[in-house]
Amino acid sequence: MVAEAAGGLAPFLSESASGLFCARGAFHIDPWEPVARALITHAHGDHARPGSAAYLCAAPAEPLLRRRLGAETRIESVPYGAPLTLGDVRVSFHPAGHVLGSAQIRLESGDGVWVVAGDYKRAADPTCAAFEPLRCDTFITESTFGLPIYRWDWTEIVIDDMAAWWHGNGEERRTSVLFCYTLGKAQRVLAELMRVTDRPVYVHGMMLGMIDAYREAGIAMLPVRPVIERAKGARSASASFAGELVLAPLSARGTPWMRRLGDVSDAFASGLMRVRGVRRQRGFDRGFALSDHADWPALLQTVADTGACRVLATHGHAEPLARYLSERGLEAGTIRTAWEGEPSGD
Repeated sequence: MVAEAAGGLAPFLSESASGLFCARGAFHIDPWEPVARALITHAHGDHARPGSAAYLCAAPAEPLLRRRLGAETRIESVPYGAPLTLGDVRVSFHPAGHVLGSAQIRLESGDGVWVVAGDYKRAADPTCAAFEPLRCDTFITESTFGLPIYRWDWTEIVIDDMAAWWHGNGEERRTSVLFCYTLGKAQRVLAELMRVTDRPVYVHGMMLGMIDAYREAGIAMLPVRPVIERAKGARSASASFAGELVLAPLSARGTPWMRRLGDVSDAFASGLMRVRGVRRQRGFDRGFALSDHADWPALLQTVADTGACRVLATHGHAEPLARYLSERGLEAGTIRTAWEGEPSGD
């Protein structure tokens, strides 16, 4: 049985009721309860929770956090790689490649170097800075897809398959509805599709805010048109969506909003779609295994790249990953998290 936080978390971190806490720097990392000071790896809701007195993040994440947490929230940011000292700990943020502004948090003192990776991926993504491997003594890694069954195809292959599905639905006068996460995945799809088309894409209104934030950050994406809420009693305009691609959050599935889209073929863009049984269980017509998390080979490669002698896994399949690493001679353990359900932005 793999131990939780093998060897303890000293000298930098401890597990508190609110999440990872650094007493020497008086801050929490991605706390799940309000705290005095929160260092945030990225703006997904399972990492950036409201209510803390002050937040610190990488500079590209600040506009996203303000949209999520409110304009009046106290948020400070620093450029990638710029060090600052909190207590007696030297802290810096480094690209994680997960979504716009996502960061690994590096902690250094005379006792060594720790890296808290947050969520990350190694695949290229035109919407965010690429993952930066960091050498460290202890590496805290996500393990959302920490099983050998999770191995991603090249992004180009997935996008070509997605475009072919869209085209095929158009020939049958059906609407292509792609469910995806509002922050990160929607923008990545819009950017990746630019390689194969310049057609505008329709989007659910919930997605507009984060799409605007990405455009303001200079990210190039296909033009979008909102699917406008139809006034009560108005005649249906569903036929106008035949042959179009519509991006929507999972929360829109099965709602009255869907009725205006006419005859649809639906799909889900997520690493979860790598498992055929999950796709069948969810009842999607198609599944595209496009993930913003590291797959199994990337997790192992990243651990090797860090040179860490100790690895602590969290989120998702933490115990299998830690056990695998332990069997190969690394000191490995797990860290509990309040978020063990479906990954956010996967």
